[in-house]
Amino acid sequence: MSSLSLLSRPPLSSTLRRHHHRHTTTTFTTRRHLTIKSFSAPTPIQPLTQDDLKKLAADKAVEYVKSGMILGLGTGSTAAFVVSKIGELLSSGELTNIIGIPTSKRTQEQAASLGIPLSILDNHPKLDLAIDGADEVDPDLNLVKGRGGALLREKMVEAASDKFVVVVDDSKLVTGLGGSGLAMPVEVVQFCWKYNLIRLKQLFDQEGCEAKLRLGDDGKPYVTDNMNYIVDLYFETPIKDAWSAGKEISKFEGVVEHGLFLDMTTAVIIAGKDGVSVKSK
Repeated sequence: MSSLSLLSRPPLSSTLRRHHHRHTTTTFTTRRHLTIKSFSAPTPIQPLTQDDLKKLAADKAVEYVKSGMILGLGTGSTAAFVVSKIGELLSSGELTNIIGIPTSKRTQEQAASLGIPLSILDNHPKLDLAIDGADEVDPDLNLVKGRGGALLREKMVEAASDKFVVVVDDSKLVTGLGGSGLAMPVEVVQFCWKYNLIRLKQLFDQEGCEAKLRLGDDGKPYVTDNMNYIVDLYFETPIKDAWSAGKEISKFEGVVEHGLFLDMTTAVIIAGKDGVSVKSK
């Protein structure tokens, strides 16, 4: 089997125009119409933890939510802060008439416990907004998602949304997808999973890719909400062409979905030690 080896895209240029004022808000636009806004934060007495950063980003993301919306509710530690904040605003009456479409059983349980009205894509095939976390974000706002195991439902819900807002802390920023050295997941059917694991590894041989079946805490294969397995791909260097990689992975019979979320993002909210910034297209 031939392996995939394609040239990487050139990096984005930066800072075409810049404005400063006393609230230290900065805006600049790349040549691909990427806009970045930074919001300063007071210097904390104690350093912010990763959970503190996630909560800051989640609170900013919820500002996109308006009463009457149908919302995609993401999965994972950062998305859990978003769901919690939405539940809080519904309880106080600041938000009304919200319907949530959860991307996992885990999120469904959390949202239901907070009194968020829930439905499914079958009943609401067009969503106003989805908010979710990400495992990696590249300079073009493409993502790796799915280390929480919900990539299929996440992609379905977020593809059905008019806007998709991503919330992360700055540790999730990479120069190229796969660049963190952590897992890029591929959901596969249980039948002959090893056959697909071998094919996925061969596809990326020139990238020094390692492929592993994801295991649960009990040492048995991890099973998704859709009763599938996950093969995690680990790259020594960033994926050279994520678009081609996604297409090639999807060609394999028995592959259900992959964790490359390409050209789906409306905005990424990033929390760092200097405050919260928003990157948008």
